[in-house]
Amino acid sequence: MTLTEKAAYLKGLAEGTALDAAKPETKLINAMLDLIGDLTEALDRLEETTDTLHDYIEEIDEDLGEVEEFIMDEFGDDDCDCDCCCDDDDDEDDEYYEITCPSCGEVICFDETVDPADLVCPACHEHFDCICDCDACAECCEDEEEDDE
Repeated sequence: MTLTEKAAYLKGLAEGTALDAAKPETKLINAMLDLIGDLTEALDRLEETTDTLHDYIEEIDEDLGEVEEFIMDEFGDDDCDCDCCCDDDDDEDDEYYEITCPSCGEVICFDETVDPADLVCPACHEHFDCICDCDACAECCEDEEEDDE
């Protein structure tokens, strides 16, 4: 039994009891039954609206899925795996370098416009002593320090 049917049933029961319409209790019961009827009608309208919106959202979700699929087919997935700015620019001729901060482990990306000597970790604000990836890093950095003196 739906809410509307239950409200109608209650109203029918009240009418069938032959309550004295002049009594305040009867007026209260009738007013409450009218309120129940109005509430059930409002709930029915809300349910219909919700169902319509739900259907509409499902259609939008399907359309969005088609758009996502089209974009992936057309442009592919060229995203960088790190959480840096490597893939922000559309210019594919730029060469980016990626290093890991020895202090905090943050992955930092930079291009040829950045002077490696000025490179600072954006997470911990530490300067990088050496950014090369060679096996003899200690020798490389010592040679640079000697050149500076």
